[in-house]
Amino acid sequence: MTGLAAYTGLFLAALAAATILPMQSEAVLVGLLLADYSPWLLLAVASLGNVLGSLINWFLGRGVARYRDRRWFPVSPERLAQAENWYRRYGKWSLLLSWAPVIGDPLTVVAGVLREPLPMFLVLVTIAKVGRYLVLAAITLSWMG
Repeated sequence: MTGLAAYTGLFLAALAAATILPMQSEAVLVGLLLADYSPWLLLAVASLGNVLGSLINWFLGRGVARYRDRRWFPVSPERLAQAENWYRRYGKWSLLLSWAPVIGDPLTVVAGVLREPLPMFLVLVTIAKVGRYLVLAAITLSWMG
């Protein structure tokens, strides 16, 4: 695989994994680390893709809230209210869990619905996403010896 294709594939996997699509980017990152690609460049590419994917979720949340009363809306009013209450309870700091499977992507959507300011959203999500990839890369590289 060429370098450009590898980095592009990682970027797309990280971007898609951060949206509401059910995908994972960690295996791609680990595979490329094991294939001896540049760890720092891999971390930068994966982080950029993952943060941009979360930004897509934030924009979706900002725009989709106006349709919450429509029949086709993908989340029931009760579930949306539950997510909003949870986010209000724990606040913007819950975005530090945006890296976590299952809850991370919905958190970023709810942050958009509740109009979390974009600068704070980006800071907290970037810390979470970069931190997760740093830990994964450190474990992988230490295992490689």
